[in-house]
Amino acid sequence: MKNKGIIVFLTVVITGLCLYYLSFTLVSNSVQKKATTYATDESGNIDFDKRQSYLDSVWREPVYSFLGIPFTYQEVKNTELGLGLDLQGGMHVTLEVSPIEIVKGLSGGSKDPEFNQAIALAVERSKTVNESFVSIFYQAWQEEAGDRQLNTIFATAANRGRISLESSDTDILNIIDDEVENAIDRSFNILRTRIDRFGTSQPNIQRIQNTGRIQIELPGVDNVERVRNLLQGVAKLQFWEVAEIDEFGDALQQVNAFLVEEARSEQPQANAEDMEAVADTTDLESDLARQLAEGASDQDSLGMDVSPIFSLLKANYGLVYELRDTIAINRILKRDDVQSLLPRDIRFMWSVKPQVQEGMELLELHAIKAPRGTDQAPLEGDVITDARQSLDQTSRPAVSMQMNAEGARNWRRLTAENIGNRIAVVLDNYVYTAPTVQGEIPSGQSEITGNFTMEEAKDLANILKSGTLPAPTNIVEEAIVGPTLGIEARNQGINSMIAGLVLVVLFMVAYYSKGGFVAIAALLFNIFFILGILAQLGAALTLPGIAGIVLTIGMSIDANVLIFERIKEELRNGAGILQAISSGYDKAFSAILDSNVTTFLTGAILYALGQGPVKGFAIVLMIGIASSFFSAVFITRVIVHWMSKKGDKSTISFATPFARNLLTDLSIDFLGKRKIAYLISTSIIVVGMVLALTTGLKFGVDFTGGRYYIVEFNEPIPASELKVGLDNEFDGAVEVKTYGANNILKVTTSYLVNEDNEEANREVETKIREGIATVTGFSFIEDANQMTEGAFAITGSNKVGATVADDIKNSSLEAMFFSLVAIFLYILLRFRKWQFSLASIIALIHDTFFVIAAFAIASTFGATFEIDQVFIAAVLTVIGYSINDTVIVFDRIRENITNRGTGKLVQMFNDAINQTLARTIITSATTLIVVLVLLIFGGEVLRGFSFALLIGVLVGTYSSIYIATPVVVDLMKREIASEASTPPKKVA
Repeated sequence: MKNKGIIVFLTVVITGLCLYYLSFTLVSNSVQKKATTYATDESGNIDFDKRQSYLDSVWREPVYSFLGIPFTYQEVKNTELGLGLDLQGGMHVTLEVSPIEIVKGLSGGSKDPEFNQAIALAVERSKTVNESFVSIFYQAWQEEAGDRQLNTIFATAANRGRISLESSDTDILNIIDDEVENAIDRSFNILRTRIDRFGTSQPNIQRIQNTGRIQIELPGVDNVERVRNLLQGVAKLQFWEVAEIDEFGDALQQVNAFLVEEARSEQPQANAEDMEAVADTTDLESDLARQLAEGASDQDSLGMDVSPIFSLLKANYGLVYELRDTIAINRILKRDDVQSLLPRDIRFMWSVKPQVQEGMELLELHAIKAPRGTDQAPLEGDVITDARQSLDQTSRPAVSMQMNAEGARNWRRLTAENIGNRIAVVLDNYVYTAPTVQGEIPSGQSEITGNFTMEEAKDLANILKSGTLPAPTNIVEEAIVGPTLGIEARNQGINSMIAGLVLVVLFMVAYYSKGGFVAIAALLFNIFFILGILAQLGAALTLPGIAGIVLTIGMSIDANVLIFERIKEELRNGAGILQAISSGYDKAFSAILDSNVTTFLTGAILYALGQGPVKGFAIVLMIGIASSFFSAVFITRVIVHWMSKKGDKSTISFATPFARNLLTDLSIDFLGKRKIAYLISTSIIVVGMVLALTTGLKFGVDFTGGRYYIVEFNEPIPASELKVGLDNEFDGAVEVKTYGANNILKVTTSYLVNEDNEEANREVETKIREGIATVTGFSFIEDANQMTEGAFAITGSNKVGATVADDIKNSSLEAMFFSLVAIFLYILLRFRKWQFSLASIIALIHDTFFVIAAFAIASTFGATFEIDQVFIAAVLTVIGYSINDTVIVFDRIRENITNRGTGKLVQMFNDAINQTLARTIITSATTLIVVLVLLIFGGEVLRGFSFALLIGVLVGTYSSIYIATPVVVDLMKREIASEASTPPKKVA
């Protein structure tokens, strides 16, 4: 076998990398187990605060060493294979930066009636029209103001230099768009900083391009209200005077003496050597001692016995600590007894970003002159009218800042009083910069210089502008998964994967004998590679991701089935085992490549256009296709070659006695039945579409907007009974159905669907709680783990705004369209005949409508499945699976045409279907096994997904035989007729 060494080398390298990255997951789990053990008392109760304290204490401590390279717990957590919110609980939020206040702010708060009427009209329309607010506002402005120009509103003193009475509407709209974009950048930076400080592991924050939205995932959070306040809180920009160390050095020495004495009293037997081990200050006696001595009366108090507040200081850098030590310093500074020793007009604030010096991440602790109990700074950020990234006199990045008249007066006073001192720019109680005042600034026009990069200067300019044009963020989409719901989903997903794997193993061994074991080895490699690559990419494993793995279990078998069937065919034709293996792999390669590429294309489009759980599924699907291609085509070839090295006496076999001649030498006239198949398909699709139009399909909140809540009771509650009671609360705009178990209900409502504000969220949730309590007489509790008799808890919820729902619908249609276009072009490229491409698309459209019809028909029998994002993922997967089947048949047709001799086209098409029928049935059988397992064990979240796949696999297999190939024949009638009129060539 050629290139065997390269394949073995790549397998070893990929395996090694996967083991390396997955090892971080094992270490992380080990640390968490230690934390749980540490926080568990003798009765088995876990103190979660104590557990979190343990994890905080090791957050920046080395917990793992690989080849002598130490990794902190933070680095381990950032590298481990994370779990999505649906598998561990947490919160997913999509925020939209409100451009309304940006437009109002640029107008200087104009009271113009036509302007305000246009704003009000635009606000109302934006609830249902899926366009940018600026575009909607301009349309409303033209309706309200006629030919009046926007410069009459926006040419204000604050906008001097940017907007004048000569500015056109187009210029002004471009400026507004720029301000909105800057506001999104600003909000993103502020939110990212807040999230980093929130204390959750592996948070994810990203901008959704071209939407003005920011998507945030916070695994493991349980204080939902705190998160909402954190994300929607208005950023507060302030300017504070900075106290230098000689102004509070005495107080720090008193704190030091107090803490040292406290340590001695707690350890009365400790000797001097013990104290040195607790706090080594060898590096402290130079610069730090000199700085403190300037204002200290008792230098000897430093000595060799110091507390962490001094011993952790980094000499030569000022009041600076390593990032990993900031938690310990915070605990000390927050103590009441320590606070009593510090000046009442001093508050401590950290720099927002660490600086790397000599391989250490260092944070400066700033002493701010601010009386305790007050948040009123000498100057607030609302006086800033503009801030931009610029260049200083030496062409280095700087920031130019302009203030209004009131701000200029206060700024002049503040800078005059602090020449030679520092003034801190503070946002959300973190110091972004603390420049030294070089002189009095009388005009309000300032320049901040420093060791900035261009990107840092731009970020600082954006931060300074957070006080100019308010840009509040609204939560337009929100999903909350309780920890109990996450654990249940995780167990269901793992059970599905294990059950599917076991059944496939049994089937493959029973049908292909030792060849089945080879296929299973490839499958195990495939699953291992998927998990390892996910860890390398820093991606999280989600429930749809597990569904992707389960589906990959079925689909990855396909390549080996195709190869083994080819090998069996060669053996039946009299080839020796080595020749049969070589020919089988070579002849199957093009079909495997084409089928994998077409399925990969649908996964790529799904990833590019999908959101949330759909992306997780698409990532796993693409990784699974790539790794299954490598393992099934290359790794198995190495194994098979090794097992067959004895030639005809090889130890490998590819069929059990009962399967040796099964589905061989078939001559079924499939094409002769094509009109009957057309009639059957048309009838089912028409009936389904009529039902869909009359009784309607059930669309989830992904597509309609609205809110749903997962409610768990301690005993079964009839869904119909609860719906009747809640109808009065929500004017009939509510639906209640059982969710997996008879004591768990899903309550969905479109009430206040167009309202994205927090008041509406609270009103709807309050109505849900009060309505359930009224109907059932049960009481609400926050924690489902504390469930008692007569209680209920909300274990999960989801909110999707109407505009977000429109975006999801549009992106879903785009995904469907581009998938079909990509497949059409690829089939055209590979098969060189438009008839094959068009027939493929017709078959895929047939499959899509068939699945939708099946959903409508199922709903008439009481089995209602929602149409949502996950359904779209299922349909696109069906498209990928169906084209996979179709390409296999087309590939055999191409081969038959190449070698046709005197054969007729129609006969060759029939032969191709018969020759690939064994592979088609076996692949469909293995895929159906895992899809059925997913349907039974996958849980309520994936019920609709599994049902769509079940129908899709069946109809995809059917359409590749009775729709795609027959349509090619009908499209090639002219060529077939020409062939029939041509006398056959005589064979000499």
